[in-house]
Amino acid sequence: MIIEGNVSVKAALMGGRRQVEKIYVDEAKHDKDSSWILHRAEERNVEIIRCRREQIDQMASGRTHGGLLAEVSVRRYQPIEDTDAGVKTFVVLLEGIEDPFNLGYIMRTLYSAGCTGLILRRRDWSNAESTILKSSAGAGEYINIVLSDDPAETVRWYKEKGVRCYAAMRRNALTCYEADYRGPVLLAIGGEMRGLSSGVLKEIQQNIYIPYANDFHSALNAAGAAAVLGFEVFRQRNV
Repeated sequence: MIIEGNVSVKAALMGGRRQVEKIYVDEAKHDKDSSWILHRAEERNVEIIRCRREQIDQMASGRTHGGLLAEVSVRRYQPIEDTDAGVKTFVVLLEGIEDPFNLGYIMRTLYSAGCTGLILRRRDWSNAESTILKSSAGAGEYINIVLSDDPAETVRWYKEKGVRCYAAMRRNALTCYEADYRGPVLLAIGGEMRGLSSGVLKEIQQNIYIPYANDFHSALNAAGAAAVLGFEVFRQRNV
């Protein structure tokens, strides 16, 4: 597959989640960031092909590549054990997120907030990887991602490890600011259409909700909820 632009190519090189086979660069491109990327590629024995901008335009799917492309393998996903960071464990389980742009935005936010692992239901994400990489600003290459065949069983695995498991759900809930995230924690967040599955909700120890400033009954979308909850975890752990 082809990925486009400095941010995506740099993340693929440095994230270590996929093999970078070749890099195509505009022969007239000599900016500092591109030079840094090309030096890192040389260190990793990646083939670098310098060509005319027109050739790169023909290979790219868009016009935001900035004269830099890479030919890469599909992403490697992580075993669940890689998300375990002891007392600093901060894992998010997502269900019902289909749009790759939204998924990328969520990855960008959660990685910035210190999330140690993202759990997704197993499916073939390969056709969406380029979009996810770009919309996550490269964060999708750094964050640990685990594909789960059984999300409810995955929640049980964390509970057995002593991880406190919360769901973004208003029923019988505390506000997200009353919950304690200073120990190992899992947050389960559902998409706007289907929400969290009943199997996952049965395993959750406490529901939490985000209080609003006014009488508004529509839920935040998953990206907005991930931002509020993710940075509340970060805040509590850094006060």
